[in-house]
Amino acid sequence: MQHEIQGGYVKVELHNGACIIEFFHPHSNSLPRKMLEGLATEIHAAGNNGDVKVVLLRSAGDKAFCGGASFDELLDIKTKEEGTVFFTGFAHVINEMRKCPKFIIVRIHGKCVGGGLGIAAAADYAIAAEGADIKLSELAFGIGPFVVGPAVERKIGLSAFTQLAIDAAMFRNADWARRKGLYAELHPDAGGMDESISRLMEVLAHYSPDAMSEMKKAFWHGTGHWDELLAERAAISGRLILSEYSKKALEKFKGKRK
Repeated sequence: MQHEIQGGYVKVELHNGACIIEFFHPHSNSLPRKMLEGLATEIHAAGNNGDVKVVLLRSAGDKAFCGGASFDELLDIKTKEEGTVFFTGFAHVINEMRKCPKFIIVRIHGKCVGGGLGIAAAADYAIAAEGADIKLSELAFGIGPFVVGPAVERKIGLSAFTQLAIDAAMFRNADWARRKGLYAELHPDAGGMDESISRLMEVLAHYSPDAMSEMKKAFWHGTGHWDELLAERAAISGRLILSEYSKKALEKFKGKRK
């Protein structure tokens, strides 16, 4: 199944108990609102599919894993309500990953920025290859990593999260991310990464679904309030993105991209 979305897509494949959810966008695998909706919908569906034992979330191409929010859509936001709706898209993806009763493996093959880092942090097990450098760039655009922050902080701790959030212009390399616990594994190349993913998915497909579901509940203990928390955080970003600072920063970035 494939959903065509604004020049990109969300695609789903089922193989021997594994659900593979792949997304693509020509602008560094950035995430417009419709793609966020598609990801949340498919993650929810995978969680409710009795034939699915494990989920793999990945992006297409060999460059960036995810460039974060769609800058074109951010520039089009005119009201705080529109802004809240847009950032709520990231909240829905993270919450669907959190509540999905299946383990979610995320494949990180290139740079991972902003909302993409939130997706990596919400993984139950992230496997990366060299070059999967990370950055929380939100502050540079007049907002902050409010929606993804709880997922990132949960995974790497408050100190490492604040380092990323404050120094919004600097990439940390993939080994830094591995040492902080964001990546469970870091491989020298994509081949090694994919071999490890295939091995783990094959193993998990034969484990007890009930045991894995109970383990996932335990792993995410204490996050039951995130539906409300992330909605509140989305409203903060939705308000801040309307500032003159944000609009100028986004226009400057868009000009560099051309």
